[in-house]
Order: sequence, then C-alpha cells, then structure tokens
Amino acid sequence: MGVLLDLRVVEIGSSAATSYCARLFADFGADVQKIEPPAGDPLRYCAPLSPLGQSAWFAFLNFNKSSTIIDPAAANATARLTAMLENCDILLDGRDVDPADCPSIDVAAIRARRSCLIYLQASWFGREGPYAGFAATDTTIRALAGLIKLVGPAEGPPLHAPDFQTGILGGLWGFIAAASSVVAQTEGEAGPSWSVSILESSLAISEYLMFEASARGEDMRRLGINRFWPVFPGGIYETKKGWLGVTTFTPAQWRAFCDMLGLSELRDNPALVLGGERLKHIERIEQQFVPRLKARTAQEWFMEGMKRKIPIVPVPDISDLLLDTEKKSRGAIVPVALGQEEGMTAGSMQRLTLTPPRRGGKVPALGEQQTFADIRKQLPSAPSRSSSCIDARQQPLREFRVIDFTMGWAGPLCTRTLADLGADVIKIESTKYPDWWRGVDRRPAYVDAQMYEKTQAFCVMNRNKRGITLDLTQPQGLALAKRLLAEADVVVDNYSVDVLPKLGLGYDVLRTLNPRLVMLSMSAFGANSHYRDCRAYGSTLEQGSGLPIVVGSPDGPPVMSHVAFGDAVGGLNGCAAVLVALIHARDTGVGQFIDLAQIECMMPFAAPWITIQSIGGMPPPRYGTRHPQFVPHGCFRCSGEDNWVMVAASDEKMWQRLATLIGRTNWAIDASLQSAEARRGIEDEIERAIEAWTLTQDAEQVMSKLQAERIAAGVARQPSELLTDPHLKSRAFLQEVERAFIGLHPQPSMPIRDGSGPFAIRTAAPTLGEHNSEILSGLLGLSDTEIAQLKSQGVIGTSMVCERS
Repeated sequence: MGVLLDLRVVEIGSSAATSYCARLFADFGADVQKIEPPAGDPLRYCAPLSPLGQSAWFAFLNFNKSSTIIDPAAANATARLTAMLENCDILLDGRDVDPADCPSIDVAAIRARRSCLIYLQASWFGREGPYAGFAATDTTIRALAGLIKLVGPAEGPPLHAPDFQTGILGGLWGFIAAASSVVAQTEGEAGPSWSVSILESSLAISEYLMFEASARGEDMRRLGINRFWPVFPGGIYETKKGWLGVTTFTPAQWRAFCDMLGLSELRDNPALVLGGERLKHIERIEQQFVPRLKARTAQEWFMEGMKRKIPIVPVPDISDLLLDTEKKSRGAIVPVALGQEEGMTAGSMQRLTLTPPRRGGKVPALGEQQTFADIRKQLPSAPSRSSSCIDARQQPLREFRVIDFTMGWAGPLCTRTLADLGADVIKIESTKYPDWWRGVDRRPAYVDAQMYEKTQAFCVMNRNKRGITLDLTQPQGLALAKRLLAEADVVVDNYSVDVLPKLGLGYDVLRTLNPRLVMLSMSAFGANSHYRDCRAYGSTLEQGSGLPIVVGSPDGPPVMSHVAFGDAVGGLNGCAAVLVALIHARDTGVGQFIDLAQIECMMPFAAPWITIQSIGGMPPPRYGTRHPQFVPHGCFRCSGEDNWVMVAASDEKMWQRLATLIGRTNWAIDASLQSAEARRGIEDEIERAIEAWTLTQDAEQVMSKLQAERIAAGVARQPSELLTDPHLKSRAFLQEVERAFIGLHPQPSMPIRDGSGPFAIRTAAPTLGEHNSEILSGLLGLSDTEIAQLKSQGVIGTSMVCERS
C-alpha cells in the first residue's frame, strides 16, 4: 500500500465531489488534510445518520483523512491556510458548491509561489453559462442531466435515488484530472489549473441515450418501472424468493432466456429478434414470462442463467451485501470507524493487485490528525514531487500507448478518457467479432449496408483512437498483438475473465513480454469471483449492486435508475485505477494487474445505507420522490404533457422563500415549520400546494422563477433534450466532428478542463480496420506485401463478416 504516500493533498470547501476525489487519493496513501470550520463540514450533518448521529455519507467520503480546524474569524486564518497550501501538491477546492466558512485565500498568488501545485476546482455547473449561478442539489443536477425523467411509472411521477450520485461521478472525474497530472510530471513547467462541472460529470451516464436516441429518431418516454429503451427484457422481476435482474441484449441471449422458460413461441418469432422490436410488445411478452419466473428462486435462476450465458443476477438487499464474504474478502465492503461506532461501508473499487488500496479506516473527528507512520516506515522513501511540475499546455498522457481490447460502453469509455487526455489508444477488433456497439444485428441486410459504421454510440465512445483488426485465433494475428503489447504502457479488456488467457494473452504471459505493462481487466464480478463466468451488462451491474433496493416507494419493487448505469461507472473507475498504476510504473518501472469488478463499482451509490444497516441493523427506508433530509423535495408536474420539475428545499431559508413564492406566506413565517422534521408532518399538504402552483406553468418557467429566488430546482429533461440545452451550448460542451458514413455529428466533451474551453476532440472514431496499414507498417515495420498477405488470409480486414443462414 501507499503508492501515493508522498502526495500531500488539501481539501477546502464542502463538496461531495472534492471530498470523494480526496478520498480516492487517501485510499492509496496520500496525506489528505480536510480544512473545516469550528462547526465542521456541513456534510457531517447529512442524512442518513447513525444511532449516535454520525453521517454515513460523510463517513464514506472521508475515512483515512485528517481534519484541520481553521476558524475564519481568527486573525491568522488566511496566513495559516496559505502556508498549508504552499506546502502541498494538490489543492481540491469545493468552495463554489459550499464555501463552508473557508478563510479567504488568493489561489493565483499561491500558485505563483508554488508553481507545481495541481489545482482542481469543482462547481455545480462551471463558472460560466446560464446555469452558473443556480442553486442545486444532487437530484436537481440529475434532473437536468436527463437521469430522472425516464425512471418510474409511465404516468409519473419520475422516481429517483435519494442523492449520493453526482458527488461520486464528479469526484471520479476530478481524480482522473488530478491523477493524470501526477502521471505527467515533468521539470520546469507550471502545474495545471483544472475545473470540473458536476452537471457535465453526470452526463457520462446520459450520453448513450442522448446521442443514440437522437440518431435513431426515437421518441423516448417513460415505459414503466424497470423498463428502459432500447433493451427488453431489461429489468427486475419477482421470483419465488427474491428479485431477479434480467437483461437480454443479443439475439442469442433472448433465445436462451426463452429456452430456459420454455417459451419456444416467443423464441421462434422473427419479429422479436431484437430488443427494440420486443419493446413494441412489452405487455404481451411479460404476461408470458413473468409468471414462469415465480416458479423458482432468484438464486436458482441465477445459477441456471450462468449455465446458459444469460445476463441475470439476484437483486440483493443491503443485508445480503453485508453477509457477502466475497465482497468483504475483495475489499468492496470494508470496516469504518465513526467515533464510538463501528460499521461497514464501500471500499475502494480500484483493485490494484500489486499496490492495493487501504481497506477501510477511521473517519476523523473534527480537528483530528490521523497518522500512518507504520506504513510510511515500511516503504522506501519516494523522491519529492516538489521539484516536478506538469506541462499544462499539453495533454498529460501524450507519452503513453494503450492497447484497447474493449467493447460496448464501460471499457471504451475508460480508453476514450485516456485518449482524450492524449494517450495513443489502439483499438483492436476482428472482422468476425467487432465491437458489439457497432450493432448486434449480424444479418446480411445490416452488414451489407455497412450499418455497423453508422451507430452513433460507437462513434461517441471511440473517438480519438486508432483502429486495427486482428484475428486473434490465427497465429499471425496473435503474434502481431503481442508485438504491439510489448511496446505498450497499458492494455485494457472488458471481456469475460478467461477470454484473453485462453488466447495466450493473460497477464502471466504479457508481463514476461513487457514488465512495465499495466493490465486492466474489467470483468463483471472479478477475476477470482465465484461468479466470474456470469455474463453482465451495465444493467446487470446496477441490479446486483444493492442500489435498486433503496429506490422506489415503500411498497413497490426495487427500482433501476438507468438502462445501463454500471457501464459508465465502471469505465470511470477503470480509468482512475489505470492512472494510479501508471504513477507506480513511472516511479518503479514495474507494471501490474488490475482486477476491476464492475459490479463493485456501483456499490458506492448505496454506501450510506450499507453503513446505517451495518450499525443499526434496520433496512433502509424507501423515500419515493422524497428525501431523508430535505422537506419538501420531489418531482412536480408542470403544464403540458409529461413535463416535470425537480424541487428541493435544502435549508430553512430556502424553505421560507419557496413558501412565499407559492403564496403560502403563513408557512414561511410559522416558527413551528422551521425544521425539515417538523414539515414532514404536513409533507402531503406541502406537496399538493407546490404542484397546484407548478401545474399552471411551463417547466422552464417554473425553474426560472424558483432559481430567481435561489431555490434549488431543475427541469426533468429527456436525454435527447440535452443536445439543445442552452447551458451546455454556451460552454461548447458539444463538439462537431466529421466522420465517414455519418458525416458531421455531435460529440460530448470531457467535464474536466484545464482552461476556459474543453479539450478538443482530435479525431473521429475509426472505421473498422481503418488504421491497419498505418499501424502494421508504421509501428511494426511490415511491408505492403506482408500486409496484403494478412488481408488475404483473413487476419485483418475492413468489413464485418455477417452471419448467413
């Protein structure tokens, strides 16, 4: 442990995003100092609370840090904080979200004196744009990000998880920015000044639906609880005992699912081959398979599904997670000390095998300094980073090469982020088995029309990469892959755990070819899991994470939040893990294997509830559209068809302004309603009054009026509406890129910036085998004759091979 032991990180302000970013540094040994006012970080009081009043959310964000109290009223407050900052390596600034009584400091002057300082500033919306001054909460951000409107019953209201999401996503992106700067340290240049928009960070989850639905011309709408375009079945269903998550994406999986349930009529219906076709017949299909699922338990179906290679998984309760010995042994669930209480929480999901993260720890009391001297004494001294700086004018990963064996969303997002930061990413496909995000339809009509070159989702996930085709089942293709790997810095795959080892490309082989190689395996459950053979998609990962059990109404089923929530989350965690491993490889010349289990990456979203149940023993309540701390809070109907606005009164003054705005000044001045708990007694009445006001107005108008009074609110947007969002447009978030077959098309920017504008997108996604000659000739030195021979033998190619009956 301790790969980041020589880093000194200071965290100021109160933001879940910067807190989680700092915790990721602490997980790997960095000395993290959390600056707090005498009353403490406001997040210390965030619900849910333990029996002794400790915040489980604060605990998850802050274990293994130290707390330093600086009273802003003290005469030496600014000087004291400035001195700390001039002696640190990374400054994480959450003041734009909540200043938390942080003393005034001159960051520009500090950076002028401490030129190597890596600076990261988090804000809800960025420092400019129409929303820049908006009040916000986790759920209003998710509403604006297109992550709420499509969830829940068709008639409404939309459902959503009770917080704990945007801070994790923003924190991951912040860590990626800051860690990439550590990787790129060179002599003599100033350190970068990063900014991260929490709204734009959340769009990593929305972007698939944002672009794919628009490209297909599909009109998305809420289909009902646990129903999502474009996959069906892709939800949670009741069994004889327990709930079962089901996803049938490919035609083969649909056929296997029907066979398992004895539904040959559905299996053989040519009109039901693809998920989009089955969505037209949801009720008829569910009427046939839902009753049959109740014949066996969720665990029995899970075991049967593994045999048949169907992505299905039991939906666990929080108590199931706490009893899961595998999750504990892998460090996905770790012990945490909160004062006098001992509980469990979600650990680090960046499972580096050579330099693993800390497993659990202690939440600092206010003003408590934690030391890890025992660890520091065991490690060789690392060179000081104070003399090394980052060239902020260039992409931080420009010196690195990545070999990309990934498909779909999670793996390609990981490698796309590395490419966006400057890495030379070489994507390896096969003409027989190309990336399935080019399309799972292998019928002649689809292939002959080259539709596999026209899928928007593939183009969005694979920009800034070079593409090559290699048939790894042929000796020549395997040999060429090994030659590329011998000179690479990173290799990433998200296949099932045995695919590359069976091809002769397991880590035991690759490390002999290239000892400095970092290998990231992004399987569903982990390389050593009992369930390593389980097939999974992003939906499977959410279903098995524990999150659905805390979402929804008290008397309803567990509720999924997205068609493939786990994919983007896994991709971001994978990228973060690679950066930590690259820091170690740069310092030691030694690579390592990263055993990332994507299902574990979803568990932080349920972390507070894991802690509360581990201490108090009671299962978490479900709040529907309400909130454990804010009253009122919910999604309210506006005029027009299916128009909604998310509203949250996150403090007492906000409540008073809201009550006044909707014409209930008697509530605003009523001293008995000045606490959220007091208002909970009349929550139904408050919600009716708010909706009576919102129903007469357009959602945009409602949001504008609420925000004019500094009340947190956000329109519940469709993902496709983000393409014309005025705030994103003003920030140039969408960039236009030209590509063969589809022409000019929009691409999302990264939510992290090292200047006023986004990182430029350099190249469009490769067509199949587009860079075969460039890479085989330019990197490996093959002649034109040798390349032509490889093509004639089917080792390389530029056209997908179709399945012909």
